[in-house]
Amino acid sequence: MKQKQSWKPYLWLLPSILLISVFVIFPIVIVFRLSFSEISKSGVVGGFVGLKNYVEAVHLPAFGIVMKNTFWWVISVVGLSTLIGFIIALALNQKFRGRKIARSILIFPWATSLVIQASVWNYIIKYEYGSLNNTLLNLGVIREAINWRASYQIEFIWECACGIFVTIPFVAFCVLAGMQSIDESLYESATVDGAGFFSKLFRITLPLVMPSLTVSTVLNIIYVFNSFPIIFTMTKGAPANKTDTMITFLYMLSFYDRKKGPANALSVIGFLILCFCAGIYMLTMLRKEEDL
Repeated sequence: MKQKQSWKPYLWLLPSILLISVFVIFPIVIVFRLSFSEISKSGVVGGFVGLKNYVEAVHLPAFGIVMKNTFWWVISVVGLSTLIGFIIALALNQKFRGRKIARSILIFPWATSLVIQASVWNYIIKYEYGSLNNTLLNLGVIREAINWRASYQIEFIWECACGIFVTIPFVAFCVLAGMQSIDESLYESATVDGAGFFSKLFRITLPLVMPSLTVSTVLNIIYVFNSFPIIFTMTKGAPANKTDTMITFLYMLSFYDRKKGPANALSVIGFLILCFCAGIYMLTMLRKEEDL
């Protein structure tokens, strides 16, 4: 009887394990295998080629700039969305009239399709009939239309701005959930002791929402690193891969240039980078639990 009881939790977990195996583990294994195989332009898989695909991927002319773009894309989007999202969460945690409406409005950018968001941002910065130029002209701020896409550096900044805009709600709601779990008596006691806003922020709020903030940051890094629609919709990596990140670059490499071997190698490199970030997070959390 005890033996049957011990198997019950595993039986309940079995459907989830099967789904994860089919849709996560199995594709990862396939990609790893393909990254070490010769693949023709038509997709026919050949024999084992060792590290040939990895060497070819690293020596691609655009590899350096793509990696640099990916780094700045993740740092800027995750960093600024975390900062702004935290400030917005602080504001939404206060009691004021219309708070429920403000929270509902905040979720719209996150709930809307990324392709639609990127298309809207494309329309905003259009030179001829973009809403940004029209608004500034009507207000008399500028006398003639500005080319907001004058260089690939500026275009990349606009991509980052779009990424930050759509990511802020996720961070804000994660942090807000952590803030609402804080006991109000802690703030009341701090107020009685004469603590000000910043003293409460750094000694009560920030330490207690740190778990929520850490989880949202790690998930954000994974989501932003793998983000495809914004960059592909706004620029498709043009000109000459100057605005590409690793995800859009390997897509173009596989389906446009037909270099499927190096594309699979890049997929594995990206996977290992994310595993490294997740590993750091896990080690940090384990150390914190041991300290407690």
